Amino acid sequence: MSAPQVREVPIGLRANGTRTESDSLGEIEVPAGHYWGAQTQRSLLHFDIGDDRMPKAVYRAYGHIKKAAAIVNAGAGRLPQWQADLISRVADEVVRGELDGEFPLYVWQTGSGTQSNMNVNEVISNRAIQLVGGRLGSKDPIHPNDHVNMGQSSNDTFVTAMHIAAAETVDDDVLPAAVRLRDAAAAKSREWEHVVKIGRTHLEDATPLTVGQEWSGYVAQLSDAIDHLERTGVGLYRLAIGGTAVGTGLNAPPGFGQEMAAKIAELTGLPFTSAPNTFAAQTSCDDLVRVSAALRTLAVPLFKFANDLRWLGSGPRTGLHELILPSNEPGSSIMPGKVNPTQAEAMLMVAIQVIGNDTAVSMAGAEGNFELNAFRPVIIKNVLHSARILADMMDHFRTFLVEGAKLDMERLRHNIDHSIMMVTALSPVVGYDEAARIAHHALDHGLPLKDAALDCGVPADLYDRIVKPENLTRPGVPGADGGGRR
Repeated sequence: MSAPQVREVPIGLRANGTRTESDSLGEIEVPAGHYWGAQTQRSLLHFDIGDDRMPKAVYRAYGHIKKAAAIVNAGAGRLPQWQADLISRVADEVVRGELDGEFPLYVWQTGSGTQSNMNVNEVISNRAIQLVGGRLGSKDPIHPNDHVNMGQSSNDTFVTAMHIAAAETVDDDVLPAAVRLRDAAAAKSREWEHVVKIGRTHLEDATPLTVGQEWSGYVAQLSDAIDHLERTGVGLYRLAIGGTAVGTGLNAPPGFGQEMAAKIAELTGLPFTSAPNTFAAQTSCDDLVRVSAALRTLAVPLFKFANDLRWLGSGPRTGLHELILPSNEPGSSIMPGKVNPTQAEAMLMVAIQVIGNDTAVSMAGAEGNFELNAFRPVIIKNVLHSARILADMMDHFRTFLVEGAKLDMERLRHNIDHSIMMVTALSPVVGYDEAARIAHHALDHGLPLKDAALDCGVPADLYDRIVKPENLTRPGVPGADGGGRR
């Protein structure tokens, strides 16, 4: 067949009613105003469950796969160049999100993702047919299976699309957002490096540290989680493409997987390679399970960070209120002037959701029966959901809370002046039991620590030399210990 002339036709079908499409089960009516075909329509009829749609990132990843396949197949002479060019043109529209409205399928569908793969094949086929002035549903001159799906199976392409979508989201969104938040926290740590405060353990007063030291802990936790996600995410670069139905590569030419991975790497700019074992790549979703666990691992320190800031900002008059959090919006419909730590609350909810998502991914990942894991849609839905809300939340938390947080210096000084736990500095000098007696004397009589120490016989000059809050944050620094026992 000679190459038909390609027309410049805007995306969209101005048609009402239905048209007849067909698949191996026979004919079915589909909406005339859409590009999808018979198998997509059957899925919509049989799996109209809830409101959870397959993430658009999966379909955009599929656009890379279909374009790569067209190029590789044309390069080997299996597909005429004009057909490859036509498929590639529409695949680019898929990648750019211009056909997002044509991918309506629910997450709750066949566990292999076959219907989503066919949704892409049908849309590309019909859009290509439109561009050359053909009849939609005719499968001529671009057939959804024979041409768009050439050398492929849903069993290797869907998990490949999962990897591409997850890798792009982690690399482009999650990791940069995490680094931005970590760096913002590090800036606060440096800014408050020498501001002394009372520490807390078991929710009770403890010895002093600096605010900068406290925040350095958050920075280190985030850095560790970022490093872990970066290391774990490498597994996403291994693609199952080329394994076709069960991993053997049936109906795909030799070397197809390697050529496809190389072309997908070129198209995406990410270092994708062919999975060393296509049987493992198709029977399991272990790489995605590990990434989900890494996202959960990131959610855990984010939860702690947000929760600490929420408590440190509590008040303003009856809470801790060491931090002054930004006032982003009114906090009550009945209490005028109330402002709540809403960004922290949102972060806590996101972290809880990510932890719950990971539980679902872990259970689904364990269900790799024989040559295929048939729980892929719920896995990718949860992984992408976790990645998306984490990326968005970290940027919001940084912008609307961390960067605008300030210190209540008066409250910090008050806490230092009234702390009993600085008696710990006296312990090496007067002994543990005597230091404990001084602490209880201060508490029992409502005395400042110094007054209690003097009552118990500690000379004033010794107390002043030993109990210096700033020195207690730097043990081992010359002059900070104040000397030996009396």
